[in-house]
Formats: sequence, C-alpha cells, structure tokens
Amino acid sequence: MSKKQPYTLEYPVRCSPTILYDFLSTPSGLQEWFADKVDEKDGVFSFSWNGSDEKANVLEKEFEKYIRFHWSHAPKEEYFEFRIEKSEVTNQTILVIKDFAEKKEIKDQSMLWDYQVKDLFHRLGN
Repeated sequence: MSKKQPYTLEYPVRCSPTILYDFLSTPSGLQEWFADKVDEKDGVFSFSWNGSDEKANVLEKEFEKYIRFHWSHAPKEEYFEFRIEKSEVTNQTILVIKDFAEKKEIKDQSMLWDYQVKDLFHRLGN
C-alpha cells in the first residue's frame, strides 16, 4: 500500500472569517456544503453521504483560524484541515485546505475539493 502524502489547496473567499469558520467547524455549517448530514458529539463528527457514514475526531481548533479533523479509519499522522488566512497584500480571506492522498489520486481529490468548495461559496453568496 502506497503512503499518502499531504497536499494543500487555497481558495480566495469573500466573507468574514467568523462566518467562514462557522461553515467549517459546526455540524449545521458543514451540512450546508460538505456532507448530506453531519452530527457532533463530544468532539466526534459523524458525516453521511448517500447512506455511507464516516467519523472524524477534532484534533485541534482555534476560533476563526483553523480546525483539524482526523478520520477514525485513517493512520494517525493523516488529517484534513480547514485554515483561514489573510493575504498580507490584498487583505483577502483565504481558505486553505490541507488533506492527504496517494500521489496518483491528488488530482482527483483536488477536483473533489474544488466541487465541494464551489458549493460552499454558493452558500456563502460568493
């Protein structure tokens, strides 16, 4: 089995970090764009897509800055993260997504994230 490697995607977004963070860190926000259904209990998020369920623990978070999740089935060094940054040049809010995939799957995984983020931006009115 080939080892997954980290990759990072960046998306400029027109909204406040507070609103964006809510869409990235709460069950109701994530359910708007990331999964069909999202529940959370004691820091464990349950995501459902078309009848398939996955669980992820929150590893770390900082209000309006980032949230890092770990899929329960994944090796402990792998995670996915939503980070909110500000461009020093344009002062624009940037959504940074960090995830892991096998090298040959990074392009497909990136396209999936692009699709998901497009849905997020639609919900945000971007």
